[in-house]
Amino acid sequence: MRRVRPGAAASRGGLTSVTAGESYEEPADLPRLWHITLSVSGKAASLHEVRRALEQLAHDHPFLLTSRYATDHAEIRYWEEARDLHDAAAVALRLWGEHRQTAKLPPWEIVGLEVIDRETYHQRLAEGYGPPPATPVGVHPF
Repeated sequence: MRRVRPGAAASRGGLTSVTAGESYEEPADLPRLWHITLSVSGKAASLHEVRRALEQLAHDHPFLLTSRYATDHAEIRYWEEARDLHDAAAVALRLWGEHRQTAKLPPWEIVGLEVIDRETYHQRLAEGYGPPPATPVGVHPF
């Protein structure tokens, strides 16, 4: 898809031509990256089954960065691309329920949700607070 700023001619390769001294601003409704932390909990389940279910969820939803789990709760962290916070939160709130059957997730409820934009995530890291980068990536016990 080629995006051309109104009044500007497109150059070869699909790049936008901007006259010297002008700046180009992306349209406000383009998707942005949002860091999601989804917390779920409920009745205790087998650690083996929780791990297997979270690994299946990561396979079904390849953008998951990391999951931490115990017998009665889990935390899932990943990046979501969405137009705004409302869209990112709506997708995150559906994640557990929509994959409950296919990944055989425990019948836990969502008990926490944090959605922050990419800039805020990196600002928190730079200032020394907030969640550390999701390494190692994957599914791990608490």
